[in-house]
Amino acid sequence: MKRTAKRVLYTAAITLFVIAAVCGALACRVLYMPVFSFSGTKYVYIDGNHKDFGRLCEELRDSAGYKNVRVFEALAKWWKYPENMKPGRYAIDSGMNNRTLLNMLRRGQQTPVRLTFNNIRLINELAERLAGQLMLDSDDLLVLLGDEDYCESIGFNTTTVKAMFIPNTYEVYWTVPANRLMERMKHEYEAFWTDSRRGKAENLHLSPVEISILASIVEEETAVPDELPVVAGLYINRLIKRMPLQADPTVKYAAGDFTLKRILNRHLSIDSPYNTYLYEGLPPGPIRIPSVRSIDAVLNYTHHNYLYMCAKEDFSGRHNFAVTLSEHNRNAERYRTELNRRGIR
Repeated sequence: MKRTAKRVLYTAAITLFVIAAVCGALACRVLYMPVFSFSGTKYVYIDGNHKDFGRLCEELRDSAGYKNVRVFEALAKWWKYPENMKPGRYAIDSGMNNRTLLNMLRRGQQTPVRLTFNNIRLINELAERLAGQLMLDSDDLLVLLGDEDYCESIGFNTTTVKAMFIPNTYEVYWTVPANRLMERMKHEYEAFWTDSRRGKAENLHLSPVEISILASIVEEETAVPDELPVVAGLYINRLIKRMPLQADPTVKYAAGDFTLKRILNRHLSIDSPYNTYLYEGLPPGPIRIPSVRSIDAVLNYTHHNYLYMCAKEDFSGRHNFAVTLSEHNRNAERYRTELNRRGIR
């Protein structure tokens, strides 16, 4: 009898051990085996305004190739994750397992976005470009960019605030709110304007904002990199002599039509502070967000005696530069003749 009882206990113990081992193996498999079938990195997004657990599961399955998303659903509910979802942009690596995935999501360990912006003229374009890469709404940015008191609190006004945005690549979290993004851009602006750059601006008797305004005109005038410092030198010569800049890109900006291929007399008469044919000096704000290259071209402008420029008649994108008005008029006549020949009105 005792021997039979011992045999039963021994069998039960072995059975329990086997069951525990199998359960442990299954648990390890569920928690630690890779669950994605792709190479590289994928991203899933959790919107702060719509924390939708079902949508996250769909993204894991459809975008990241989760092999059996029901396992994730069960584990997530066991750990009460659906009630504690944190918004963000999360990187999913091919070798990731359920434990690593859930720990990352529960802790809100986001992967930053590489935020970029360039070739922007208008404030609404800027807001849309930034919002298109982040969770925030463009209207949230436009409210701040259009608030005179707020802009003054960070050292700008609603006309000059575009100068605060230095085109580059910045790592920010997808969930960054509008006010924090503005603070980050102000910090980057201050870092960009080093003592060296500020010293060069002071030598020109221009503020950093005025340098950006001039750089925006220079950048609109030419897409040829080696011409940037030459064009900058030409406009600096005009500023020193208190001559109107007479920059065609400012007329396009005043007209609100960047597709103009030919500036006519009716355009030159547009009454706008941005029309540098009518108003002396720099316009009140940048006509685009200038690149770092254009800003540095102004700060390191080419010293010469040019006062006039006209697009070359070969339409190469380059310009003929002139010291005298008579020389400029000859250059302009050749260009007008070619415009007429090509039927450009």
